[in-house]
Amino acid sequence: MSCVSAVSIYDALVEADHRVVPVGIDRVGGWHIADPGYRPFHASGRSVRLAVPDGVLVSGDDEIAFDVVFPVLHGPFGEDGTVQGLLELVGTPYVGNGVLGSAVAMDKDIAKRLVADRGIPTTPYRVLRRRDVDADPAGTARRLVDALGLPVFVKPSALGSSVGITRVDSVEDLDKALAVAFGFGDKILVEEAIDGREIEVAVLEGGRVAGPGEVITASGWYDYDAKYHDPSSRFETPANLPDQRAAEVRELALAAFEALEGRGLARVDFLYEASGRGFLFNEMNTMPGFTPISGFPKMWEAAGMSYPELCNELVELALGRG
Repeated sequence: MSCVSAVSIYDALVEADHRVVPVGIDRVGGWHIADPGYRPFHASGRSVRLAVPDGVLVSGDDEIAFDVVFPVLHGPFGEDGTVQGLLELVGTPYVGNGVLGSAVAMDKDIAKRLVADRGIPTTPYRVLRRRDVDADPAGTARRLVDALGLPVFVKPSALGSSVGITRVDSVEDLDKALAVAFGFGDKILVEEAIDGREIEVAVLEGGRVAGPGEVITASGWYDYDAKYHDPSSRFETPANLPDQRAAEVRELALAAFEALEGRGLARVDFLYEASGRGFLFNEMNTMPGFTPISGFPKMWEAAGMSYPELCNELVELALGRG
């Protein structure tokens, strides 16, 4: 579980008259029943395991009954299709995107390729693999600057929450940024730094959209500290856009959701150059932040769906798929 989001979802589902069993995963992969009275949740309670192939949740000699899983997990091993594959294997209904949609959206390179194939503009970027950089570090830096200019953002290809991302303003800083990103995997992205607004759209299965909203931050870009520690960062919805532009980005978000095999829910993020290239697809989050002040639920609340109603709707969608 992502603790803050999980607590919020737990409370909302209890309010919607569901019986909820909070299960957390510790740092070494162990599953535990979390104490709902201890906030934030800790993955340190009674050990449980999901039996394969029958899909029974077992704690000691006890079986714990449940109908559906709400995988409130962000990043690798939770949002990338791995947990979704486990749940598919045991035939358990679950909230959100399937194995394919989760996997392709998690890899920013694959996501951009699929979206671009649908004619949706994306942020310009290059893919680097560790072996290529090791073979020709000076040539790699030169080619990147020739292709993208400066500044650029260097980021892991398959991570989230702005972890491992560095803004690079000079060639001298490029090597350090590459080393940081390669610390999270052998494939990274180097993207043109877009001087634009961060616009987000919330999507629900069935062609439903809410928003757009806009990320406002004083730090210049929405890095990890801006997301989680800077009190001046905020999310505004609706975004201050002309009606025609707002309708355009909603259509682009639906098209991206379809291109990436979206299911259940997603938050689709764009960068917007008002006097330039317009909306540029950045990424799709298949399990976006779910605190009551996160962008995804705030956009749905502005559209008339309360937080408990949203959580309940996602559970109903999952149960409807069986």
